[in-house]
Amino acid sequence: MSKASDADGVRARSRSTSGAVRVAFAFWITLVGTTVPTPLYPLYERQFGFSSLTVTVVYALYALGVVVGLLVFGRLSDQIGRRPVILAALILSVAADAVFLFAVDLAMIIVGRVLAGLSAALVIGAATAALAELIDPRHPKRAATVSIFANLGGLAAGTLLAGVVSDVAPEPLRLPWAIVLIFAVVAIVALRGVPETVRERSPVTIRVQRLSVPANIRGDFVRSAITGGAGFAALGVLTSVTGLFLGMVLHRTSHTLAALVVFLAFIGAAFGQLLTRVLSSRAALAYACAGLVVGAGLLGFSMWRAVLATLMVSAALIGIAAGVAVGDGVATITMRTAPQHQAEVVSTFFAILFATLGVPAVGVGLLIQATGLRPAGEIFSGVVAVLALGVLFSLLRGGRTRSPG
Repeated sequence: MSKASDADGVRARSRSTSGAVRVAFAFWITLVGTTVPTPLYPLYERQFGFSSLTVTVVYALYALGVVVGLLVFGRLSDQIGRRPVILAALILSVAADAVFLFAVDLAMIIVGRVLAGLSAALVIGAATAALAELIDPRHPKRAATVSIFANLGGLAAGTLLAGVVSDVAPEPLRLPWAIVLIFAVVAIVALRGVPETVRERSPVTIRVQRLSVPANIRGDFVRSAITGGAGFAALGVLTSVTGLFLGMVLHRTSHTLAALVVFLAFIGAAFGQLLTRVLSSRAALAYACAGLVVGAGLLGFSMWRAVLATLMVSAALIGIAAGVAVGDGVATITMRTAPQHQAEVVSTFFAILFATLGVPAVGVGLLIQATGLRPAGEIFSGVVAVLALGVLFSLLRGGRTRSPG
């Protein structure tokens, strides 16, 4: 009897491990599809005849899709299960990939980006929760690490894949999408072997998630949100205009090079989130602010002097700083917010972050129209540095605590 029980336990753990691998792959490939356009924007600009402002608006519509998806469907996987929501995210991702694959005008680009934003919103919550439930609960950090690298690793891989493929293969606006679409279909098929981890279902209620911040963490929340938001704003601008900067200012036409800059930013963000495990709560946000100030300064210098090396270093630094700020904000919420309110507060935090991912990109697009690319980049870098300095001075004056309760 005990041998049979042991065998059942081994089979259950094996099924959970296999399910976690499949969910991580689904998470990863969905996020891959969201950053494939990054190094291709200059090609789309020439192909369809739109401006640098249009590029930033298209990027902002993706961020809007994520925000709307988080606010409206954030609790859906708690109601109907993780696997159906992950499946819906993959189907939306395939639809977005197909729209881009056959895109013939700007309207199709916009539709593809909105679909990609919705797919990301659905998969982020559902896959993160599924991984936490499928991976051995005795190792909670393992699930968090897998989630970080499926999420940010997917964002990094998408831009690098598109850059390399578009440089070395024919059909640069088609082949990257064909590759990602095939992998997404494989993920849909593989999802059949994933066990459902939600045992109790509830009626589906589609409503806008209530946004709230408990009074006891409001100061720390605002500081983390401002710092993380400044970092996300810089990531959004890097993602939307790096290809244009390299082509127009540095006269570098390599899509792989444009992809590498953004790749460094997202890998830096993953590393930054891991750093919060070894940094004290008091030090984490201070380091994030300092990293943003230095990173923004290097970004402004890169724009002023047209230097590629400092652009790449600034991308990595900004990514690390943003990752630390986000990790610190999530830790503050989970440690000092009652469990029944955590979903609302986390949704508020990420809604702010993704809003700052898109809206400043449009502002920079307008600045580019008014002043040119390099002055716009210099002004934006200054704004990011000022925001980070403001939070840093606030920390130095008042300190912060992160005690339970």
